[in-house]
Amino acid sequence: MSNEERRSQLGDNDAPVEEEIETSFDRIVDEGAQRLNRTWLAVIITGIFGGLEIGTGIMAYLAVLHETGNQLLAGVAFGIGFVALLLAKSELFTEGFLVPIAAVAAREAGIGKLAKLWAGTLVANLVSGWLFMWLLMSAFPQWAGTVAETAQHFVETPISLQNICLAVLGGSTITLMTRMQHGTESMMAKVVAAVAGGFLLSGLPLFHSILDSLLIFGALHSGAPITYLNWLGWFGYTLFFNIVGGLVLVTALRLLRSKDLIEERRRNSPADPDEPH
Repeated sequence: MSNEERRSQLGDNDAPVEEEIETSFDRIVDEGAQRLNRTWLAVIITGIFGGLEIGTGIMAYLAVLHETGNQLLAGVAFGIGFVALLLAKSELFTEGFLVPIAAVAAREAGIGKLAKLWAGTLVANLVSGWLFMWLLMSAFPQWAGTVAETAQHFVETPISLQNICLAVLGGSTITLMTRMQHGTESMMAKVVAAVAGGFLLSGLPLFHSILDSLLIFGALHSGAPITYLNWLGWFGYTLFFNIVGGLVLVTALRLLRSKDLIEERRRNSPADPDEPH
């Protein structure tokens, strides 16, 4: 008897992988297909909510950092933002790697819809995040020094191997958080994953294109000696290496683990009528 036959005999499913992996894969692909088939309006609105809700995490982060000066405690507080994203079902650009790409790999949707989701979510996150930070710094001007110091940590350090690695880890960490949340049906476990992801991203801190952009926007609104050109120079390479980290370190390996399930879904999935043949 082969190892695969023995695994099927011991498990409760007929798929070539463990039952938990099959269930998680189906959940990821089904959600990814739904997200990819949103209209442009739905993509933009969901992305706007994502920028606003991650802003609540920034608000908690700055409050704790301002009062305590402790980066790790502030990182724990930031988890509020990821909990808000989870419970409100909104969209953050860097959460859009594993789930929608799995749906594309399974031919539940095409590359064009993935590009629409990514572009619309990214722009909406940044615009709503910029507006939220204007409100936040207007409401709490006493945080100006804290947010300026935090933002300068990102924009004043030149591109280097260390910063590239921080951006790669930022992309892989949030994608792993997404995978953890889709690996369970327990809401408590999903909340724990959100808090853990928030702690790692902002408590260490790793480089994250959306989260840290909001901090930089806050510094700009408060009059710090930072320019939008400074932000753009940092944002460009951080975004690229966030994508590399999310795609290479997590998404590609997870899809390789589920390659037999992907092939099965491809055989059973009709072609996407909106994609060119």
